[in-house]
Amino acid sequence: MKDNTLKENKDFRRLYYRGKNQASPVLVTYAMKNRRSDCAYGITTGKKIGGAVERNRARRIIRVAYRNLEGRINGGWDFVFVARSKTTKVKEQEVERAMLNHLIAVGAINEEA
Repeated sequence: MKDNTLKENKDFRRLYYRGKNQASPVLVTYAMKNRRSDCAYGITTGKKIGGAVERNRARRIIRVAYRNLEGRINGGWDFVFVARSKTTKVKEQEVERAMLNHLIAVGAINEEA
């Protein structure tokens, strides 16, 4: 399965400035409706996270969490996930829980009872 990822700087900037955002100690999420039926995502890990090993781990954890929640997203959305320094120190389930709460808050996922 091919991931639909954001690669262009303009896409990231559009979400930073015009998207809805949610923050937690392990993750920051920017979300915005798109005009397509599919979803796209991008992941940002800055130098503050640590060296290459830590940054790659953060990206891997975020990617797995997104794939686990991908099937529950309504309609077409674009997301940018920003790793925080705590991201590499917690389990993937905690990042997934934070991501789920963020996606519910911005309206990308309907909360089931």
